[in-house]
Amino acid sequence: MFYHAELSSTQRPDGLPTVVIGFGEPANNDQIVPAALTAIGKLNLTGGRGILFHGAASLPVAMALAHEVAHLYQFVACFDPKLERFVVAVSHAPDVRPGDLIP
Repeated sequence: MFYHAELSSTQRPDGLPTVVIGFGEPANNDQIVPAALTAIGKLNLTGGRGILFHGAASLPVAMALAHEVAHLYQFVACFDPKLERFVVAVSHAPDVRPGDLIP
């Protein structure tokens, strides 16, 4: 209702899953953050090398989503429209660092 998340149906060549996110009905972050976590939970993500987020998020939502999946994936990245690339925000992978760009 206040936030949505769905796996993109477009298969990337690198196999990384992309979660398309965005706001729903107008609300404040105290309502949106729990809604975002519920939406991501419904995806039943299993984990893997990395995960990409594409879409709109407030700073509290982005932090909550990154925390929610950081234990499942080696790195978490979000799309930067200005750079037209995904920017790694969280990484536990030795070969991927925060700030790295993913096409």
